[in-house]
Amino acid sequence: MDRLDTMNAFATVAELQGFAPAARKLGLSPSAVTRLVAALEDRLGTRLLQRTTRSVALTDTGVRYLERVRRILADVEEADASASAERVTPSGKLVVSAPVGFGRRYIAPLLSDYLKRYPEVTGELRLSDLMINLVEDGVDCAVRIGHLADSSLVARQLGAMRRIVVASPDYLAARGTPDTPADIAAHDIVHFGQTGSPIDWRFVVDGRDVRVACAPRLVSNVADVAILHAEQGGGLTRVLAYQAADAIAAGRLQIVLANYEVPPLPIAIVYPTSRLLSAKVRAFIDIAVETGDWRFGGEAERTAL
Repeated sequence: MDRLDTMNAFATVAELQGFAPAARKLGLSPSAVTRLVAALEDRLGTRLLQRTTRSVALTDTGVRYLERVRRILADVEEADASASAERVTPSGKLVVSAPVGFGRRYIAPLLSDYLKRYPEVTGELRLSDLMINLVEDGVDCAVRIGHLADSSLVARQLGAMRRIVVASPDYLAARGTPDTPADIAAHDIVHFGQTGSPIDWRFVVDGRDVRVACAPRLVSNVADVAILHAEQGGGLTRVLAYQAADAIAAGRLQIVLANYEVPPLPIAIVYPTSRLLSAKVRAFIDIAVETGDWRFGGEAERTAL
């Protein structure tokens, strides 16, 4: 029996949780699907599925094997599609993931432009600040801000993002402008990030990393909350540059301690190494390079965003 056929039968049974529905999807008889899965288990020397008269469930080994099988089948499908002349023009469904705030502001209009250019493509934009597994979640590519720890991804860097400290002009007039990171101890702090203690902010002083402990008056895991409180005179807050761009442009906030900022975070589009770069993904990256202005870390942005 063909090894890919047995893998596909197993993955379909696992997905649909039954041999009968899997047989209907594959256009085979239930007994044929049963033989395919049994042959796979015999070759591996282990049980992948627990069968009862009413249900089918994955064993622990089956759960781990299914993840690898899905990657293999995706590779084969992608290779076949890429070799086909039909894939010269982007088509099919493009699934893109991005952080919530950045995705709303920059990726949503980018995807709209992309779909206008390529009518054969349908799009799905998933916005989440959680780190997802692209292969497991069926995502073609993702926009990420920060250094990548996952070596299984290919990254195309498209910009850089400053992490800035801001406060309202009224607050700074009343409390003074901090000249060095150590000065923030005398200020009210609005912390955007994970809750818990201790909380510190990282700076670069004379080429050295310095962490300054903070005792925030307000902590929120939502940037808009921290920015609004800072606009209302609540104190200093540290956010990503794009999150405060509108407030800075309108004069509601201003940047402080710019000379002590940590290096900008890279902005990249990533995709799995286990897949060939399809026409639809390549076209999306090309439009991002062509139209995306994601340089939130250069000297021009140090004085104005």
